[in-house]
Amino acid sequence: MRLTSFTDYGLRMLMRMGSAPERAFSTAELAQEFQLSRNHLTKIMQKLAGAGLVQTRRGGGGGARLARPPEEIRLGDIVRLLEEGQALVECFEPSGGDCTIDGGCRLKSRLRVAEMGFIDNLNRSTLADIALTPIE
Repeated sequence: MRLTSFTDYGLRMLMRMGSAPERAFSTAELAQEFQLSRNHLTKIMQKLAGAGLVQTRRGGGGGARLARPPEEIRLGDIVRLLEEGQALVECFEPSGGDCTIDGGCRLKSRLRVAEMGFIDNLNRSTLADIALTPIE
């Protein structure tokens, strides 16, 4: 399974935020630290905020901080959220894609089980387990 850059960057941001959960981080600061596009990180932060994983505040002294302790945030739930709308294979798309063997395919159900197993396995770990070493 390959994760999108959206998920990769989101995990990096959360790993950093998990290293100092009481602290607010600006997207500009995170973008500079990881050498990524601020606009891209802003979209990811909005998704995380919409799901209640982070709280954001505008203005001076603002930024984003974790909405819950890192010990309560499961990795599989993060990946499921950030990969939302990304089909593992074409036939998993809402339209069904251009699959010519739909109806007789015995692979699809196995891929669904594998995908669920991947998320379940990640959910055995929390953000606290992968938080970056605090930077002084």
